[in-house]
Amino acid sequence: MVHDVSVIGLYILDILGRPVDHIPPGGNVEFIDEIRLTVAGTAGGTVVDLAKLGLNCLAVGAVGDDEKADFVLATLDRFGIDRSEMQRLKGVPTSATILNIRKNGERPALHVRGASGHFLIPGESLDRVLAPPIIHLGGSGLLDRLDGEPSRALLAEAKRRGRTVTFDLIGVSEKTLPVIQPLFPFIDYFMPSVEEAMVLSGQTNAEDAGRFFLDRGITHCVFTLGGDGVCFIDADGSILRQPAFAVDVVDTTGCGDAFNAGFIAGLHHGMDRETTLRFAQASAALVATGLGSDAGIISFEATREFMNTAPTRSA
Repeated sequence: MVHDVSVIGLYILDILGRPVDHIPPGGNVEFIDEIRLTVAGTAGGTVVDLAKLGLNCLAVGAVGDDEKADFVLATLDRFGIDRSEMQRLKGVPTSATILNIRKNGERPALHVRGASGHFLIPGESLDRVLAPPIIHLGGSGLLDRLDGEPSRALLAEAKRRGRTVTFDLIGVSEKTLPVIQPLFPFIDYFMPSVEEAMVLSGQTNAEDAGRFFLDRGITHCVFTLGGDGVCFIDADGSILRQPAFAVDVVDTTGCGDAFNAGFIAGLHHGMDRETTLRFAQASAALVATGLGSDAGIISFEATREFMNTAPTRSA
């Protein structure tokens, strides 16, 4: 199979329930409307959405040797995703999160770090992993063995081979910037939330945060703004803002991952910048209408139809 994109990084099993506004005391039971299991994470959620959008994907990451891994791998199979570069590691659990989705969309989480922090890409896999024209690294910050120099070397080699590199991260703290800054010269599209960008840069708005990253080697910044839309900052410092789509939000889990998938799909199809951003926002908006990181998105055509017909939020 010729792959359109290689999706490297954090693969998680999400267990989601809604609505959960409190935990019942003692051994009592509270009845809720919905429970789902999904493949999630800054790589896992993105690769599933990309497959639903019609791209041929190579999944690159790790799961444990447990029942959660069985579900993750079976789900990748169901969506036609090539998982030949997914490692199954003995002695560690599959990374997993329990998410209690509140009525207002908030999602307090309980997380087990698991296998995603234990994998490296072996040298013999490099040609296959870096063969697609687009390389997405998602989950830096929770990829213990891959973070730092292994990621820098990986992305440097991707750029040496002429690939387009997209990048997202998770678990941002004051310790994150030194880990990811050596990667900046090899990242074409840096796609954190604006909150993450401001924490990393120490700035107080998207524009100043963008300049911070551009000055340190990033080519383009693409900051998601939640309900306020998106802010794209070009290599020359020009700024493009677009509003979010107006939807009834059920759950925001995976919206950033869906945005990344939509953006990568736009790059794959050669969309212009404005359309690529709108398609990415449409993907994120659709995911927000259901429970879990793979909700809402049906197909490329349905997402494009939503993009062309759905109203946007007023300023």
